[in-house]
Amino acid sequence: MPHAPARAEWKPTEKIVTYPVSGRTGIDLYRSIGENGPKVGIGRVIAYTDFDLKWSRDYQKRNGGCVLASAKPFLTITYRLPKVSGDLPPETRRLWETFVTGVEKHERVHGEIILDMVKKIEAFSVGLTVQDDPNCKKIREVLTKKLGELSQEQRQKSRAFDRVEMSDGGNVHQLVLALVNGE
Repeated sequence: MPHAPARAEWKPTEKIVTYPVSGRTGIDLYRSIGENGPKVGIGRVIAYTDFDLKWSRDYQKRNGGCVLASAKPFLTITYRLPKVSGDLPPETRRLWETFVTGVEKHERVHGEIILDMVKKIEAFSVGLTVQDDPNCKKIREVLTKKLGELSQEQRQKSRAFDRVEMSDGGNVHQLVLALVNGE
């Protein structure tokens, strides 16, 4: 009876990288975010999640074909978030803590979408077999095509999530309004 392909136990590494914001009021803090936030595309954003993904893969030549016997991901997810430098008045601190907690929660959903993609890549990869591939070249082409599809799916899910969250009345929109309006 054939044995199941080896699936390595792994966990992603998560990092939080902060950038400084300052001000005494919610609107001041939001303006500071606009001046200091991470650059993404043509502008700055409140927060941003990205990742670095590397793999350890074991391609094995078998019976004139090639099998991907194991594939272990090394995933680092980085959350870029604002952090207040200096003290805040108590009411502004309360507003800020609600805001930044909500923003981090939003970014962690992006992290889950990334993690889901990596798990799908792993599930597709481990045990992948291509016949008539003695030099393990065709299997890499099959894998690369699937990786592109899964990466595109991840980007689409992430953009769809942002559209909902940032639309009028969406969660991030509500967090911004509460911060700048002092609610």
